[in-house]
Amino acid sequence: MDSIASSGSPTVPPKAVTAKYGRLRRRLVLAGLVLLAVVALVAVLVVRALGGDDAGTDDPAGSPVAGAQLPEIGDPAPVLVSLADDAPAPDPAALEAVLAPLLSAPALGAAPTAQVVDVATGDVLLDRGGDRAAVPASTAKLLTAVAALTTLDPDDTLATTVVAGAAPGEVVLVGGGDVTLSTTTPSQTYPGAPTVADLADQVRTALAGAPVTTVLVDNGLFQGPLTAPGWGPGDAPSSYAAPVTATAVDGARIAPGTTQRSGAPGTDAGRALAAALGAPSAAVRLGDAPEGTPVLGTVRSAPVARQVEQMLAQSDNLLAEALARHVAIARDLPATFDGVAEAVPAALADAGFDLGGGTVADGSGLSAADRVPAALLTRVLTAAADGSQVELSAIVSGLAVAGYDGTLADRGDDDPVTAPGTVRGKTGTLLGVHTLAGTVLTADGRLLAFAFMADGVTAGEGPAEAALDEAAAALAACGCS
Repeated sequence: MDSIASSGSPTVPPKAVTAKYGRLRRRLVLAGLVLLAVVALVAVLVVRALGGDDAGTDDPAGSPVAGAQLPEIGDPAPVLVSLADDAPAPDPAALEAVLAPLLSAPALGAAPTAQVVDVATGDVLLDRGGDRAAVPASTAKLLTAVAALTTLDPDDTLATTVVAGAAPGEVVLVGGGDVTLSTTTPSQTYPGAPTVADLADQVRTALAGAPVTTVLVDNGLFQGPLTAPGWGPGDAPSSYAAPVTATAVDGARIAPGTTQRSGAPGTDAGRALAAALGAPSAAVRLGDAPEGTPVLGTVRSAPVARQVEQMLAQSDNLLAEALARHVAIARDLPATFDGVAEAVPAALADAGFDLGGGTVADGSGLSAADRVPAALLTRVLTAAADGSQVELSAIVSGLAVAGYDGTLADRGDDDPVTAPGTVRGKTGTLLGVHTLAGTVLTADGRLLAFAFMADGVTAGEGPAEAALDEAAAALAACGCS
């Protein structure tokens, strides 16, 4: 009470305070009950006004309020619509007039080749040396995609296995050619990829507490040289390629989410497994899995079709080489670069595509020895886009979208004419080689397939890419009918 008096407040007897606040509480409770009753009554009236209170009545239609009208709801509009059947095709002469000066830009070198095809009809609308086999760079991955999707089951997955070793404390990581195995959960690069953590959990359970002292890595599924003819001495390892082995983690990156690749993907994978098993000091070396030992764990990749999409969108060279080797294995050929050079053309021929004087030296297009005509690329893209070969649909979904994702994420986003998403493509870049092949939706709504190939570039990467992008944007912006 001294504190109340000193603050200048009047002195109130304790019993008076208690009675006063008791009356206040009763009034608040009473007011709350009245408010709840009013809310409940309003809710009942609203439901009946909308015709929703038919429970417990003899009339199943309810008793709508006189004059009340429910809104008419029509059929929902489609979220995705087909291309317009009546969209006009470009006039070849008009298309030539627009593209000729762009494809003759000095930045593209002396003899670039090009072809544009109307997807709906298959008609060639523009052809500038389209039958000449040129260096494709990474547009060659379109051929690897065809080979993988038609030779392998697009729904198939690839296994990575751990088996018991021949000696106590020894386990063997057996590579199954899945380079997407991830050291993080989930993968930072390959959505849907299996993880080392999952594999290690299975192994620990199978070992029932037995310690691991040695991890062998069996790379025997892939054979022969680790790099292809036509690869440069600095290509593997680099920021875009690595030696091709049957075992790798994170696409052979030295760390997840980075670009630099490792020179020893197999032992890197072995060390990742050892760490996940809680045995980071275990010895790791290459070796062969003994026959007949128990399987301790198995994880499986994303489906082949999904890996094809990832290969195309990110232009992943190691993933392309792994898929190409699986094509060779499926065709009873060696899982080598020589086997790939035989398997991919054979798969193309079986799928109805003539290599047209071209040459395949690897699965990624990193080799300077690869040769592919632009006409073959447009035939592949047309077949994938027109629905005539549904097994190739992952090619279209795997194309990068200009200004949005993949290798075209930073190309085309500031173009003031072309609407976002109208250009989808596969890029290609080597020293003196710049290519772009894909699909465009014209200003009139016509879907076209195109391939632009410049393999004699001397002006540098930036000007050449800009010239190719300008040609693709002009193709999309031009109705040309």
